[in-house]
Amino acid sequence: MKDKIASIKEKFILKLKEVKELKDLENLRVEFLGRKSELTQLLRRLGTLSPEERPETGKYLNQVKNELEKLLAKGMEQWKAKEEKKKLKEERIDLTLPGKIMQRGNFHPITQVLKKIEEIFFSLGFRLEEGPEVELDYYNFEALNIPKDHPARDAQDSFYIDREVLLRTHTSPVEIRVMERQAPPVRMIAIGKCYRRDAIDSTHTPIFHQIEGLAVDKDITFGDLKGVLTFFAQRMFGEDRKVRFRPGYFPFTEPSAEVDVSCLLCQGKGCKGCGYTGWLEIMGAGMTDPAVFNMVGYDAEKYSGFAFGMGAERIAMLKYGINDIRLFFENDLRFLRQF
Repeated sequence: MKDKIASIKEKFILKLKEVKELKDLENLRVEFLGRKSELTQLLRRLGTLSPEERPETGKYLNQVKNELEKLLAKGMEQWKAKEEKKKLKEERIDLTLPGKIMQRGNFHPITQVLKKIEEIFFSLGFRLEEGPEVELDYYNFEALNIPKDHPARDAQDSFYIDREVLLRTHTSPVEIRVMERQAPPVRMIAIGKCYRRDAIDSTHTPIFHQIEGLAVDKDITFGDLKGVLTFFAQRMFGEDRKVRFRPGYFPFTEPSAEVDVSCLLCQGKGCKGCGYTGWLEIMGAGMTDPAVFNMVGYDAEKYSGFAFGMGAERIAMLKYGINDIRLFFENDLRFLRQF
């Protein structure tokens, strides 16, 4: 058995010299020190030797086994060091190369406009309110004085989930929800996404952002509405902007008005951008209809109020001179980096 053990040792040393990569050492360990190796089998056969041979043979066998384990461990260290050196060489960083400059991001133009609108109305004492984008027909239409057979619904081609649930077509339902849970005075704006089945073109998309405003208190007049919206327009578009109010129609306000600002391109003289009128429409507004107050339990004899609504995309297009609404949604960095 001693000769057999010595033969195994010599064979191991020869194969150790032939190792060419780290995985060869693992194969060598399994072959000579694994559970099915010759050395392990000899250890199991020690019990078959005579009592005189067993101690000396067992000692020699364990000695050889320890030697093989040490040689294997030494080989592992050498090959790991060699592999690490090779890896460091391959992944070496040239410190003389210029560093990569991280590009700085920026807010989307719609986000910038919304933040500016918030800032302006917060300075006037308005607060931000939120409501669901998936809305009940009652809040989206009926509570706003637009019953099921009202022709005004035709202008808001809606995405219906079922007969009583739809994607909101404007942020006006937030007004109703706020008034239902809060007694006057109210000063709020609501900002969020709205949905209408509009064909996509240079001025329409099925998804858009709308800003709704509402103020309710005792003795609020149309003069208050004009003052607030004139202040907003001049803060948003410049102190030299002129503002005009034209008669309009909305089911939930009476009287109602369309609000225009003097053209930013021609300074009100008339050009192609404003249709040679000198004016650009920015929003709709009016005094809250008493029928809406009745729906939420407000005393229309005691309180009055005004409401207004505008599209964020429309405001951004006018502010930045953008002629196609689709640019906001195409994620073209060449366009977005301009803002």
